[in-house]
Amino acid sequence: MSVLLQFIGDWGHALAAVLFAALGIFILRRRAEAAEPRLLACALLLTSCWALYVSFGGVAKPLSGIGESIRNAAWLLLMFAMFRRGPAARGGSTVAVGSVYAAVAGIVLIQTTTDLAWRQLSPDNELHDMLIAVSLVLRMMTAIGCLLLVHHLYTAWPSRDRTRVALLLGALAAMWTYDLNLYVIRYFAMSRVNELYALRGLLMALLAPVIAVGLRKEMAGRLQLSRTITFQSLSVVAVALYVVVLTAAAVLIELIAGPYARLVEIGAVFFTAVTALVLLPSPRLRALWKVQVAKHFFQHRYDYRTEWMRFGETIGRPGENAPPLGERVAKAVADITDSSAALLLLRDESGSLCFETHWNWSHGLPDGAVLSPQQAAALEQSGWIIDIGRRKNMDIGFDLPPWLMEGARVWALVPLIHYGRLIGAIMLAPPPIDRRLDWEDFDMLRAAGRQAATHISEAQGQQALDDAQRFEEFNRRFAFIIHDVKNLVSQLSLLARNAERHADNPDFRADMVLTLKESVGKMNDMLARLSQHNKGRPEEPRPVALGRVAEQVARSRARQRAVHVSGEVPLALADPARVEQILVHLLQNAIDASEADRPVEIRLGIEASQASVAIIDQGCGMTAEFVRRELFKPFSSSKAGGFGIGAFEARTLAEAMGGRIDVESKPGVGSRFTLRLPLAPQPARDDVQGKAA
Repeated sequence: MSVLLQFIGDWGHALAAVLFAALGIFILRRRAEAAEPRLLACALLLTSCWALYVSFGGVAKPLSGIGESIRNAAWLLLMFAMFRRGPAARGGSTVAVGSVYAAVAGIVLIQTTTDLAWRQLSPDNELHDMLIAVSLVLRMMTAIGCLLLVHHLYTAWPSRDRTRVALLLGALAAMWTYDLNLYVIRYFAMSRVNELYALRGLLMALLAPVIAVGLRKEMAGRLQLSRTITFQSLSVVAVALYVVVLTAAAVLIELIAGPYARLVEIGAVFFTAVTALVLLPSPRLRALWKVQVAKHFFQHRYDYRTEWMRFGETIGRPGENAPPLGERVAKAVADITDSSAALLLLRDESGSLCFETHWNWSHGLPDGAVLSPQQAAALEQSGWIIDIGRRKNMDIGFDLPPWLMEGARVWALVPLIHYGRLIGAIMLAPPPIDRRLDWEDFDMLRAAGRQAATHISEAQGQQALDDAQRFEEFNRRFAFIIHDVKNLVSQLSLLARNAERHADNPDFRADMVLTLKESVGKMNDMLARLSQHNKGRPEEPRPVALGRVAEQVARSRARQRAVHVSGEVPLALADPARVEQILVHLLQNAIDASEADRPVEIRLGIEASQASVAIIDQGCGMTAEFVRRELFKPFSSSKAGGFGIGAFEARTLAEAMGGRIDVESKPGVGSRFTLRLPLAPQPARDDVQGKAA
């Protein structure tokens, strides 16, 4: 044995001795009254003594084999006590199992006697080699018997309490499995076991923490094997077994083939390597391996926590490059059963289930691949997940279309039901390992289908809400435009009445043409505001001379009422078109609310570091309650024939520019509407000021 192996073997066994001794002393200090904890502490301490002796003396010393036999006997005694006094004894008679324990104990005793016997003989004695071979066979039989008893104890233990003993029994199984491989290889190739003897100490050191974790009930109850780790660990074990079998085959070839051993070994290695390279990357083999691991090592087929986390991550994948929701939903459901593809059907206006999108579907669909409204209604009523292969031999209460049963490569049909309403369905392609669906598949797919239906229904609801908001935006703009059209109609009606009396006046005709051009321009602006590309938002605010806008609005209403503009104000930060629209609404309301002989005033100024434009009338006025509750409410008007839109639109436009409208009014006295807007930055205000006419 090399120096490195000697170092690893000595210190590995020394570390194992320390850990097992510490664990045994810890259990003894707890002073439990039951026999099992004391037997466990005894087995741990005897294992520590054996490892310590091997660390100092090596495996060749006479007492190392006897110490190993005493170690095995101590663990067997603990297992027998657990079987007799634990929950496993409640299942029936213990006589047969007790006989197996007695037989294994007898093998241990014979093995110990054999070890003592061959060490007393000379190496030249023929009986010496024969007794060594017998001793190795007995050690293999001991390891096999102990593994069988571990398996029996684990399976006999109630499933709800297995977590309490799983780690302890797993550590014992690992210990005796290692011993079995060690002695098998030593029996056939005695010169090749030095490495295994050296590494056994490290293995024992790793098993001590596992046993410690298993003894902590609160930790053992929470500790569960990860399916991913189990799958990878068993894959590593399979590779290790492959290497062991290959080594054993090489030894047998050397013993049997003679001079042709090297050629046969090369051929065997080449064959096994090519076979592994062909089979291991196969998705079908991987799927079969995962199915077998889940079947034999776990109570349930699915790791529900992992599946739901993956399901949610697939559907909720963020980012601009993420696939559409329908494709993500199809993939999320297909991943549950390892299906190679999936196809999403959604309901149309007629109630049929029609193709929407797919994930990885390359099989193609025949023309008219839809489920009729009657079939969709029957699927909605039953809520069944249909196993297409089994459906051919059983009746589910309604007929499916022939293309689904024969033409398409469909494995299962999963309905997507949201609050009792069928949203759609997902067709799954067969997984790499074609199998029939069982109750666990049905439960999992039913829950996943409901969750997927929730996501799709939410997306459809959001789309409907977006459409409704677009209609609402269009209706809002249309209501504003109708109000502006009413004002234009009033202006043109006044123009038509005056035309009958002043048609021969050239100045009137020129003014009429100018008014008509302005009206046409305003109507074109209204049509542009109705366009879907116009979002109804103000332009980028810029410095505006409010005095000029006020004078322009006053001149446009000069035929209806004399409007006096007074005061001055610096440049304001606003959209001039929107400011004009606001002043037109407020001025028209002031004119309508006051008598013909009452003046209307537009007063400019600065209040609280804001530009202000006040429209003042001496009309009928409004009560405080009306101002608070009704004035800015759409479709509420105090005027006969009014739309109730002007004040609401004016306030909406002012707030969009960062301003506001204040109202002061008293019945019988009049009203004052004040538009307040932010001032433009100082450098832009130094040159120009809006002045009253």
